[in-house]
Amino acid sequence: MYSTFQLAKKYLQYWLAASNGKGHGTHSPFVYEFIVQVLNDSRQFYCYKTIEGLRHRLMTDSTVLHVEDYGAGSVVSKTKNRAVKEIANTALKPAKFGQLMFRIANYYNSKNIVELGTSLGITTAYLASAAGDARVTTMEGAPAIAALALRNFNELALKNIGLVQGNFDETLAPALKSFSIVDLAFVDGNHRREPTLHYFEQLLQYSHEYTILIFDDVHWSSEMEAAWETIKADSRVRLTIDLFFIGLVFFRKDFKEKQDFVVRF
Repeated sequence: MYSTFQLAKKYLQYWLAASNGKGHGTHSPFVYEFIVQVLNDSRQFYCYKTIEGLRHRLMTDSTVLHVEDYGAGSVVSKTKNRAVKEIANTALKPAKFGQLMFRIANYYNSKNIVELGTSLGITTAYLASAAGDARVTTMEGAPAIAALALRNFNELALKNIGLVQGNFDETLAPALKSFSIVDLAFVDGNHRREPTLHYFEQLLQYSHEYTILIFDDVHWSSEMEAAWETIKADSRVRLTIDLFFIGLVFFRKDFKEKQDFVVRF
């Protein structure tokens, strides 16, 4: 993983190179629409307050969990015994990204959703709240975290989430077999090149023209940047949008030219 200084330097480079995030000068109608209607939608949707209330409670929860990490590890903690509030403060995606996930799933009417990396379930809750008839399958390696996430889903009265506990390398393929197609997938786990590309290939088997794949922390390390570059270069990918902390992948056949965008968010 990159050091804090290296990440800060990369973020500055991204910010200077990215388009302004307002859509001005964007030559792709699809990307312009995404920026204006999804990325910059400032409305406060009905679920935001409730989910953020849960996040706040988790950020003050001193309960200690025994955490098994199957991925590249935590940036902050190297111990397997971690307080819930530590996980909530360091591992959860910020509210603006969870809410962006909600807007993406809602705007593009995603019904079959897969998430690799449940953590405490905040982003999962946003994805599941986008549509009551959506089906969300989320996967978490650590048993203690998975159990807490399930309690959080029950607290939020979210009935359209199925949680699969175990190593993604073993659980993803069987879980995908229960889908005919995947409309949206968020890959947030095992931040290494080869596993990330393996998940990409597995998800492609269930993807269609309008599937959206979202990869977390695409600039987190040299391995993740290498994986992101490989995904961008794949001939099946027609469009990517780099928001620095996440990368979005699209396959729409009406994109006649392969394009990669870097947008401020």
